[in-house]
Amino acid sequence: MFDLNPVFIPGPTNIPDRLRRAMMVQTQDHRAPDFVETFAPVLEKTKKVFGTTTGEVITFPASGTGGWEAGICNTLSKGDKVLIARYGMFSHRWIDLCQRHGLDVHVIECAWGSGAPADKFAEILADDKAHDFKAVMVTHNETATGVKSDIAAVRTAMDASDHPALLMVDCVSSLASMPFEMDQWGVDIAVSGSQKGFMLATGMAILGVSQKALACMETADLPRTFFDFRDMMNANATGGFPYTPPLQLIYGMKESLEMLFEEGLENVYARHHRLAEGVRRAVAAWGMSLCAETPDLYSDTVSAIYVPEGFDSNLLTEHAFDNYNISFGIGLGEMNGKAFRIGHLGALTDVMVLSGIATIEMAMKDLNYPIELGSGVAAAQDYLRKTVYSAS
Repeated sequence: MFDLNPVFIPGPTNIPDRLRRAMMVQTQDHRAPDFVETFAPVLEKTKKVFGTTTGEVITFPASGTGGWEAGICNTLSKGDKVLIARYGMFSHRWIDLCQRHGLDVHVIECAWGSGAPADKFAEILADDKAHDFKAVMVTHNETATGVKSDIAAVRTAMDASDHPALLMVDCVSSLASMPFEMDQWGVDIAVSGSQKGFMLATGMAILGVSQKALACMETADLPRTFFDFRDMMNANATGGFPYTPPLQLIYGMKESLEMLFEEGLENVYARHHRLAEGVRRAVAAWGMSLCAETPDLYSDTVSAIYVPEGFDSNLLTEHAFDNYNISFGIGLGEMNGKAFRIGHLGALTDVMVLSGIATIEMAMKDLNYPIELGSGVAAAQDYLRKTVYSAS
């Protein structure tokens, strides 16, 4: 009975019963003709979610981290110079991954709570007359701080100096929840996963890859076997896999795409924005502040919230779990002990979000936070009832 409570972490997200049923299939022959009929349309339809008609979708049995490793191994060589800003835990992890692969990583240090510094990218790339930088890497949605970065602005910064570097984007916690325009923004590698906006179990890395990035396979010398784009694409061309695929996730992905398109992507994005704004109204009513520095940076999939001075955010999330059997996101990295996170992405409704706000309010009141019980719920209710959602 107690597993009926939703989770309010920024992923893995709640799995709708419809998708759980879709993944609950018996073992099948992944080299049989009927698998081809299932898998090929999944790849083609996922392009629409990435916002590409010219790129290719490539999947691997992995999480988003595996997707990032595949992205760099197929396009870069040892010693290549790459440019990335650190403004949260996940941009920090991509830096670490690149350094472990022997890349020459130029890091722009930014305040946690800020976004990708397009102006600094522009300045550095303009000075790179020899075009030594081979890639610019950006985390679209930083789940540690609840910050959404402007990818279009980064592309503009690159184009201002006509720089040929690849643009690589982590959209793990934004794809299928917030607008993403791979072609329009000139993204060369976009990395996502099955466990966030697609509402599935963890286990499938999903990449959008431009033709420019695919051409880099000819010169990239970082070793790859399991994550080889060419092996995967050659097998995919006949509807197969170079090794055993995550069959259940592929069937789930087929159904997830149906759900997203039935609702309509624009409606999916509008729903996420509306639920996120309801959470933000609650935070304001509590007298608290978001980690994101300005409203233009607010994420529509996760809100990171500073607790008042003298309180430990880890004790709050532990109390909510121990007493009410509900999970909220802990503070990561520099946010550890200072902030908790409310994930509001994937399969969520007004009713579910209100239940999360009400429960974290109870937990805060239990721990003597300076809030008025019901204040956040009322603020969210007031907003949500005036903006009734309809996907029609």
